[in-house]
Amino acid sequence: MHPILCKLGPLCVYSYGVMVAFGFALATACIYMRAPQFGIDRNSVIDAMIIMLISGIIGARALYVLQNLNYYLVNPLEVPNLAKGGLVWYGAFLAGLGASAIYIKKKGIDFWTAADLAVPYIALGQAIGRIGCFLNGCCYGTEVAPGPLVAFAVQSPYDTALHHPTQLYSAALLLLIFAVLRIWQDHRRFKGEIFLGYCILYSSKRFLIEFLRGDNPRILFNFTLSQLISFIMLALSLGIFINLAVLWKKRR
Repeated sequence: MHPILCKLGPLCVYSYGVMVAFGFALATACIYMRAPQFGIDRNSVIDAMIIMLISGIIGARALYVLQNLNYYLVNPLEVPNLAKGGLVWYGAFLAGLGASAIYIKKKGIDFWTAADLAVPYIALGQAIGRIGCFLNGCCYGTEVAPGPLVAFAVQSPYDTALHHPTQLYSAALLLLIFAVLRIWQDHRRFKGEIFLGYCILYSSKRFLIEFLRGDNPRILFNFTLSQLISFIMLALSLGIFINLAVLWKKRR
């Protein structure tokens, strides 16, 4: 683990922050380049992504604090400290999606079109961010039982045991999701297809990965909060996807 990338005098450059910033910048650049092919003004992309970034960070941190409320009630000054991570993707997704949707509506841009444009590259940015999680040591996995997976195990910074590198598992799966969505994007049949595809693929991935996570508490029926959100997201996304697909077939 390398939580501190380098030091510039008294200033520490954290690997987590660098990787998240790089992932966001790369995603924004890709969306910016592809925007005209979806009939979207590039200047609107920059504005929407800035809104998404700010609201996403707030939402991600808020959900993380709620998940660890007992700690932050005792240490309230730590709430704004993002140097060592502490962001939950679903908080970022919901807050960023809501805020950017409001902006998109005001600009007269079709929401589904904008979402279909953005999500493959958001998955790409997430993959890079997960590498930042690995370097930081957060989002770590459970201990690895004896077997073939021991070859992939890493030592956690919190104990001497070998743990699943769930951050790298997630990064690899997110890269796969990016590749699938990017190819799918060129064969889109109806508006919202790619966005809903992302929601289905990501929620499925997250639900399964959570079984190997060692940092998230089980809160209901031995499931984590992220698993419960993933289940709801998967069910809603599948329902909407099927409905839109049926409507598309009827219009053909």
